[in-house]
Amino acid sequence: MEVPILRQGQYLIASIQSALTDADLSHLREALIAQVGRSRCRGVIVDVTALDVMDSFAVRTLRDIAHMARLRGAETVIVGIQPDVAFAMVQLGLTLKGVATVLDLEEGLAFLTRRTEERYRETKPRRPSDRG
Repeated sequence: MEVPILRQGQYLIASIQSALTDADLSHLREALIAQVGRSRCRGVIVDVTALDVMDSFAVRTLRDIAHMARLRGAETVIVGIQPDVAFAMVQLGLTLKGVATVLDLEEGLAFLTRRTEERYRETKPRRPSDRG
């Protein structure tokens, strides 16, 4: 099943609507990372609200998406992990270490907006008068 990838301003949003096979997840990873480069986006949101289970491959793929996107200049946030899924992930020792997670799409957009602004301030060239 193909996951739709939508553009919202400077961000890409991939909303997973149902359980995906390993091949579907791999395709999503490749499509998202390619689109990050084509669209020169600053952030990626992966919405997993509809998932009631995530296996080790799914978790690893989400982590890989985040790390690959960061290498291409985009921040990633995973939104909508359900309580039962979070519980199962902890019980199985599955982590999204180094990957931002928030409750929902609204918080995901706010998170990326903050991160984008922070990143811009960090990389903005300073004028001589700005230096203390």
